[in-house]
Amino acid sequence: MNARISPNPAQPELDAFWMPFTANRQFKGNPRLLARAEGMHYWTVDGRQVLDGVAGLWCVNAGHGRREITEAVAQQLGTMEFAPAFQMGHPIAFELANRLAKIAPPGMDRIFFTNSGSEAVDTALKIAIAYQRARGQGQRTRLIGRERGYHGVGFGGMSVGGMVNNRKLFAGALLPSVDHLPHTLDIGHNAFSRGLPHWGMHLANELERLIALHDASNIAAVIVEPIAGSAGVLLPPTGYLKRLREICDKHDILLIFDEVITGFGRIGKPFASQAFDVTPDLMTTAKGLTNGAIPMGAVFAQRKIYDAFMQGPENAIELFHGYTYSAHPAACAAALATLDVYKREGLLTRAAELAPIWQEAVHSIRGPANVVDIRNYGLIGAVELEPRPGKPGARAFDVFLKCFERGVMVRVTGDIVALSPPLIIEENQIAQIVETLAGAIRDTA
Repeated sequence: MNARISPNPAQPELDAFWMPFTANRQFKGNPRLLARAEGMHYWTVDGRQVLDGVAGLWCVNAGHGRREITEAVAQQLGTMEFAPAFQMGHPIAFELANRLAKIAPPGMDRIFFTNSGSEAVDTALKIAIAYQRARGQGQRTRLIGRERGYHGVGFGGMSVGGMVNNRKLFAGALLPSVDHLPHTLDIGHNAFSRGLPHWGMHLANELERLIALHDASNIAAVIVEPIAGSAGVLLPPTGYLKRLREICDKHDILLIFDEVITGFGRIGKPFASQAFDVTPDLMTTAKGLTNGAIPMGAVFAQRKIYDAFMQGPENAIELFHGYTYSAHPAACAAALATLDVYKREGLLTRAAELAPIWQEAVHSIRGPANVVDIRNYGLIGAVELEPRPGKPGARAFDVFLKCFERGVMVRVTGDIVALSPPLIIEENQIAQIVETLAGAIRDTA
């Protein structure tokens, strides 16, 4: 079945839209247009059904077309479509913050709303630096990220991020006082690990080396993804995150977890910090917060960080930062309805129940010579392919196209095929994703 969309007079012209993270000329020569979605599926404009193996873009955790969310947004738009968050408020923003605080890791009960993961990251970085100043350590401005980390596309997020293609065009404009830990993927030691790899915890000790180089008194925060998703599902070795926490505590450095992907049930707990029993000082979220229905993000902060700002005259603004659409009423309504769905259907923990089935299914793909690694945790998976000589990314992209032609949507990053289906997935749909992907890999030279 061909993925090419036949000419349709009702179709819009494609030239005007400059598409993000897309080979525009390639796409517009052979577009893949989605027309509607429900449950576990999309439908293309020519009526083909496509099983969603990536939850839209890591965000539609409760499945598509949730009427409860749609109705909540529609009702809110009919009641009040916008309210300023500067010097004013509206009730459901506070209701949402309280609901989120109840499912957050202990102590992370102060919530700052943003509109995306990128904004959440830049907000967390600003809070970290401002916090150090608020407590009298304004010289602490250095930030430490990690190689192959993805923290959005703001200048702060790109600076602490470690994905080369995201950084290289903007290198001269990135933040200057940033360093990077090594990433944790080592196929030579950990290929085809089931769950967390057992080798690599010592890589956390590289933080001590960076601290020795820059001195702890100059470092504001360390930011990592508990599981790096956009780089191709890079898992933390057993004990790695706890070791980072220990080092940060030892040197009085803030630890930030970027949970834009892992938040809201993706690995079997509301947040990865709970699954791995490591509580950060700040935590960024987005994506699953509203099930993808309305753009929204949030930064969770330990109360000690919030309290450090609550000094001085009561009429003084404590943090000069925010967005016009912070805590947008429609987004808050979507998030509250999403939390209701998650609670009613047990979706924040369902990935833990399905994880053994998912693991066996994903690892069954092993076999073809061009499969060099398979990684999994919760309801996340990745199959890494051997690149074609001189053509990095081409093999995985061809696999992506074959899967789409055969009715399954996967995601590619380089020569890695990533999987992150909605948390409502059933066993037969797991089998369909894996069988389709395995067939596409076998049929791709």
